[in-house]
Amino acid sequence: MLGRYTTGPWTANWQDSSCALKGQPQQRPLTRGTPGWQARRTRPVYSAPMTAYASDHLIDLRSDTVTKPTDEMRRAMAAAEVGDDVYDDDPTVHALQDRAAELLGKEAGLFVASGAMGNLVAQLAHLGRGQETIAGASSHIVRDEAASYAVVVGTSISAIDERPDGTLDPDRIREAFRDPTDVHEPISGLVTIENTHAHSMGQPLSPAYTAEVATIAHERGVPLHVDGARFWNAVIALGVRPTELSGPADTVAFCLSKGLACPVGSVVVGDRDTIWRARRARKLVGGGMRQVGILAAAGLIALRDGPAGMIERLADDHANARRLAEGLAELPGIASPGGVAQPAEGPLDPRRVRTNFVIFRVERDRAAFLTALRDRGVLMVEYPHGQVRAVTHHGIEASDIERTLGATRAALHETASAR
Repeated sequence: MLGRYTTGPWTANWQDSSCALKGQPQQRPLTRGTPGWQARRTRPVYSAPMTAYASDHLIDLRSDTVTKPTDEMRRAMAAAEVGDDVYDDDPTVHALQDRAAELLGKEAGLFVASGAMGNLVAQLAHLGRGQETIAGASSHIVRDEAASYAVVVGTSISAIDERPDGTLDPDRIREAFRDPTDVHEPISGLVTIENTHAHSMGQPLSPAYTAEVATIAHERGVPLHVDGARFWNAVIALGVRPTELSGPADTVAFCLSKGLACPVGSVVVGDRDTIWRARRARKLVGGGMRQVGILAAAGLIALRDGPAGMIERLADDHANARRLAEGLAELPGIASPGGVAQPAEGPLDPRRVRTNFVIFRVERDRAAFLTALRDRGVLMVEYPHGQVRAVTHHGIEASDIERTLGATRAALHETASAR
């Protein structure tokens, strides 16, 4: 028979043929071990699914992951020279990995399917089972990667609260290192930082801070990994060379599929030995890909120098985000996001917007506000701590920001009584 159970956010269906044979329905608790069980989330992580909208031009600010590849990327993908990357003979993948390593001043690179995979294989390359990583409490590795550090890597996390500038207090990093002579404690094996830091409203972390954290890690004999999902946003916001941010780190992972507008992929860079271990780890977690030069070709377009690439144009995203924040700050019902995004209460402070993230709260029912906004052809998402997030990216123009502000004004008015 077919049974259905709901508990918390999980809904599961299971099929028990023995019940059907006996003709007697049986009930059992929902467990992951139930034969044939299938589970799905019944509530969204960030926002409701896309349905129909009031406008034929949707302004999608949910994330910079919703970018579409450029026409030139599509042509390059169609014409890409390919090979079997598991055999390490895809020439376009080689070109992408070499280009990424060159830009960040490292010996080698590895193309992976996602930012989460990049962080995962870096951890597998650096750590042994039972070791511990020192990381920010609201970092992507801790909050948003399905506890892969524990499930796959077999390690623990020593989580440190971030400061409003997205950094970890260096003294707290030092204090987080375990006593290697105490058999009760895990062995500290890695320090990670996130640049840009998402939950502080996309704050970029400086070269000086990166170097300071690297020094602390290296003095204790452990590597530094930078989760640079939006690494290039930090480079542009700070006006520095990429090697100034990557140089002190042992490995850096950056996304191609966010602000750089590629359809899929991230790259991990580091020394040759570490990248070899990461490559083996990629195979371990099912990330071996075949003629993946078709995807890597888009990355080569994105990483070109100057206006021909996609890095310099990130400045447009930052300017659009600042304009959006300035307009939102003038609207009644928009408030400080609180937390590390903006600790001070009161109105939203546009000066907090340094890259492409705008985070705020609404002084009414958040779900009702987002629905009203969606009905006007604008998508934003629920974010932790009762916040709303909007992310600017390739494909969002200055005119879209003005339209978003108009839609937000109307949505706030419509939901004024929904508190």
